[in-house]
Amino acid sequence: MAVPKRRTSKSKGAKRRTHQKTSAPNLSKCPQCGEAKLPHNACPECGTYKGRNVLNREDD
Repeated sequence: MAVPKRRTSKSKGAKRRTHQKTSAPNLSKCPQCGEAKLPHNACPECGTYKGRNVLNREDD
């Protein structure tokens, strides 16, 4: 079984992990109220998805 001859240094491990960063989620505009929302999800503000009201929201 293969065993490393030397311990991997902190800098070497950090260099290997440079491309494992996360990115901000893509946001789209709600066609009903214009607020930012995640795509393929119901709007948290007005509660609509694909033109239908799917969440029970009371208008203030």
